[in-house]
Amino acid sequence: MSRIQQLTRWLALLLLAFGGSASAAGLDVVATTTQAADLLRVLSAGAGSLRITALMGAGVDPHLYQPTEADIAAMNAAEMVVYSGLHLEGQFETVFEALAEQGVTIYALSAPVKAAGFIIGGYDLSDALKDVDDPHFWFDPRNWQLTAAGLAAALADFDPPNAEIYQANAAAYSQQLDLLFDWADAGLRSIAERQRYLVTSHDAFQYFGAAFGWRMRAIQGLSTEDEAGVGDIQATVDFARAHDIPALFVESSIPPDTVQAVLEALRAEGKQARLGLRELYGDAMDAPESFGGTYIGMLAQNALTIMQSYACMGADVFIPAWPPALQPQPPEELWHAECDA
Repeated sequence: MSRIQQLTRWLALLLLAFGGSASAAGLDVVATTTQAADLLRVLSAGAGSLRITALMGAGVDPHLYQPTEADIAAMNAAEMVVYSGLHLEGQFETVFEALAEQGVTIYALSAPVKAAGFIIGGYDLSDALKDVDDPHFWFDPRNWQLTAAGLAAALADFDPPNAEIYQANAAAYSQQLDLLFDWADAGLRSIAERQRYLVTSHDAFQYFGAAFGWRMRAIQGLSTEDEAGVGDIQATVDFARAHDIPALFVESSIPPDTVQAVLEALRAEGKQARLGLRELYGDAMDAPESFGGTYIGMLAQNALTIMQSYACMGADVFIPAWPPALQPQPPEELWHAECDA
């Protein structure tokens, strides 16, 4: 155990020993990531009994995020903590262990997806980390349907008086996710298969690629804890050159330096390539009140950004009309690609 982990566990145990308990007026639930917080809001709409505390905000990298004293106090005061899992929140593990010992319900959103066999695994990150799972399971909307159903069942057990509300919200949300998948699939697969390569900052989009028929290339590995070196950048330059990649994408939670370095090297060789029209949402979504602050908006904006960026570089792309029943509606400005901006 590292010194940081030892200190984090000590702080967690101290707060657990002396912290207060949750109020009987409602049920306190803590969500670690932006995706977890959004799903809790969707499933609890109309229940009125959950007080949701979100720890990570827009653009925060969960791989590197370390829980603060305030975070640990919030989890200590909660009756349930909902997290993504598969070591996405790598700095939280000792805190989760301490909370579980004190009777706090710790729920991993990835659990039903893992149980169903839809996790992409088998990555060897180091001598110590072998056969590691890819934690970015939410980028396939069909996985997120399993996640929603699993969390609804957990909330129903946690809060039986509102069980029917959680289950009904999950069923309605699953229908929305069907619409989202069909819309994104029709547009992303309209691009010629030979052009369907997505080059990004780090390896967060394998599930996205598997869902929509794209192949992935990333400068960094699964975790942003793995720093990209000169060799990683050059390998990406070689790949982009060999496959005539028209656009490379920066993620909202990761600095753009490595992608910019690849672009500069390609342009120095006279290759035509551009930065994506917008940042992609990777490990974190946008602020809750924004379109990209919802799961549906996050995935839709990513798909639209990829389609528009490829269209700006001359690819033949069909962008489907937005389904009227799919909510929220994208803001009007997202439909207008400024290729020369």
